[in-house]
Amino acid sequence: MTYLSRALRGVITAVAALLTVTVASATARATPTDPKAPKDFVALSAVDATIIQEMRYFTPHNFVGERVDGYEQPMCVLTRPAAEALHKAQKELLRKGYSLKVYDCYRPQRAVDHFVRWAKDLDDQAMKAEFYPRVDKTRLFDDGYIAAKSGHSRGSTMDLTVVRLPARPTHPYVPGQPLVPCYAPKDQRFPDNSLDMGTGFDCFDTLAHTLDPRIQGQQRANRLLLKSTLENLGFVNLAEEWWHYTYQPEPYPDTYFDFPVSRKSLTPGR
Repeated sequence: MTYLSRALRGVITAVAALLTVTVASATARATPTDPKAPKDFVALSAVDATIIQEMRYFTPHNFVGERVDGYEQPMCVLTRPAAEALHKAQKELLRKGYSLKVYDCYRPQRAVDHFVRWAKDLDDQAMKAEFYPRVDKTRLFDDGYIAAKSGHSRGSTMDLTVVRLPARPTHPYVPGQPLVPCYAPKDQRFPDNSLDMGTGFDCFDTLAHTLDPRIQGQQRANRLLLKSTLENLGFVNLAEEWWHYTYQPEPYPDTYFDFPVSRKSLTPGR
């Protein structure tokens, strides 16, 4: 082989390698950065526009103290079977002069990862006075308040409450305002137009256990109204959280999704 032939072959090989890298890079750039939801995920508002939505993790009023990763819009996203079951529950409550209000629905894995990072940062205690005043932050994993996986990421779990109609407006949270324990009397804790459930939403305290015997009278009756309405339609309550329900059977019992909470994640028209 002549020197020219060897040199020419070297040039061709180098160009081919460069083209391979360029094509691979272009392909990588063309890959969408965010996954999309399966076609049977829907916006709750498309199934029932009367259910009130107060999506706490889109706001800084939550135990983290800032908008949580993955919440790009303040909207409830669920699997269609779960959304349709909520619609049936809403019809029952409307006849009694009440409405459902959701605080959280589908939760992307990146949001759960945000919770985990926050829980490991023991110096960040900004929201302790409201959400976990009696729990040492070092105990959040052991006590089950924070975990690396959440049923919310499967798409059929939601956090919700009941509101008496007509719904009163609530004052928005202002970062830096004085915080009050989530188990304080209703007229003292953060204003919420829901029925008095004995604690606020996301209260890291045993008083938030659905059937805690210390919760009696009208507070217990309010919890049981939510519980009986939902359980009659296939929802299962998490005993440690009066607000937490999962529709069963779940369409995706073993899949934890990570698409963002936004309309662009959904199939158009969902």
